[in-house]
Amino acid sequence: MFEFITNNEDRGQVGIGTLIVFIAMVLVAAIAAGVLINTAGFLQSQAEATGEESTDLVSERIDVTSTVGIVGDADVGNLSEIRVGVSGAAGADQIDLSETTIQAVGPNGQENLVFTSNSTILIDENEPDDGNESLVDEGDATDIPSNSFAVQNSSGDFVEGGDAVLNDDDSFTIVLNPETAPFGEGEGEDAFGESDTSSLEIVSPSSATTSTELRSPDLYQEDGQAVRL
Repeated sequence: MFEFITNNEDRGQVGIGTLIVFIAMVLVAAIAAGVLINTAGFLQSQAEATGEESTDLVSERIDVTSTVGIVGDADVGNLSEIRVGVSGAAGADQIDLSETTIQAVGPNGQENLVFTSNSTILIDENEPDDGNESLVDEGDATDIPSNSFAVQNSSGDFVEGGDAVLNDDDSFTIVLNPETAPFGEGEGEDAFGESDTSSLEIVSPSSATTSTELRSPDLYQEDGQAVRL
């Protein structure tokens, strides 16, 4: 009824075969466990990165506090400056405006605007040329280069890149040239002015986007007047 293995060599062969199968199963299980652990770690890292990016898109945002135009020539009906007041959104970390871009659509097309701090018009010609020229309040926004914007601090002085950083204590004003595209096509009647409209999308370094509309009044009263846009 029972079969007995009396040959010692046959008994050893059976034991080795079982051991080989057992080792193979352990190796397969170890490889599978390693794959699962690596996959879980990758998915966790990806989920954390996605969560951080999603949080930045919400919190690292620039708030627009005001939109104002300065009348250049009331008779012609144009502006000499477009000013956009900005601050950091609630809970935002420091936001570098020099790394910010503005996607602007206006009466004369669409342009991507980047920060500038080296326009010659923003340098005080009354200061001695000591090789360390800096931006000052005497600048004229109508000479900000094309495809660019400048930034003023709360004192009205234009600032350079390292100083244009939004935080809990500091807010700034983005200054746009109403004579360059997409706002205008040149000086005088070709500049952004009465009844003109434009849209801005301000994109922070973390890619958080803030949209705002500029709508100029139908009639200006006097030169130098500040009008709400």
